Amino acid sequence: MTEYVERLPVPRLAPFVRTVWLQRTGDEPYVQRHLPTGGVELHFPIGGRPRLLGPLTAPRLEVLPARTALVGVRFRPGAAPPLPVPLDDLVDQHVELTGDRWAEAVATAGSAERAIEIVQARLPVRADPLVSEAVRLLMPWRPVDIDTLAGHLALSPSQLRRRCLHAVGVAPKVLQRTLRFQGFLALAQAGLRSAAGLAADAGYADQAHLTRECLRLTGLTPRALLGGSLDACACGHDHTASYLPFLRDSFKNPRRPVPSLAR
Repeated sequence: MTEYVERLPVPRLAPFVRTVWLQRTGDEPYVQRHLPTGGVELHFPIGGRPRLLGPLTAPRLEVLPARTALVGVRFRPGAAPPLPVPLDDLVDQHVELTGDRWAEAVATAGSAERAIEIVQARLPVRADPLVSEAVRLLMPWRPVDIDTLAGHLALSPSQLRRRCLHAVGVAPKVLQRTLRFQGFLALAQAGLRSAAGLAADAGYADQAHLTRECLRLTGLTPRALLGGSLDACACGHDHTASYLPFLRDSFKNPRRPVPSLAR
């Protein structure tokens, strides 16, 4: 059986990172379905090379070997570790990272618990402040036209598009659709709305609109993705820490306490 645990990041990383997580596979290989989140992820297999999961526009399946332990960092949209290329060069890619001493220390940590300590102590991060503000205004509870957003940021629509492609990997409209779907998953995870109200609360025109977007972004219907229930992950994992940024302040009272790895 696969174990997966999410935690809030330490305060230093909180402006840039949604969550850090630990995963251990059981005696059989595990098929992991990665979904578009609007951000990138770092994956650190214990004893292996770190990999970067670039911005996704569609689901990506990965087979994790049996008896594997790995640590992950899920970044907020617009934030990332220092990279030699802009993020639009890494869209839908899963690439190995080389040459970082801190990454080598993680690979030789010996345990997932020690690895997560090293990651949080040494991880370099960066973010474009303007794009971070654009992300804040594109959250699903803030319906906004892209041209209006560009004007608010004192940019032309083409300038905003270039900044987003460089710092996020996708255009503002694609990012907006991804954030809206993350908002739906956040509401479903928190169990704060009935199935009938989830689509509307997340900003979709109706349930058919939600289903189309879910199929595009995950390859599954909402009920198939969530295991027949619209208030839990099909695999039984608790993603509360990851989805807190996608809940309006009035909704940020999750049904389960959120643990932290802060020291």
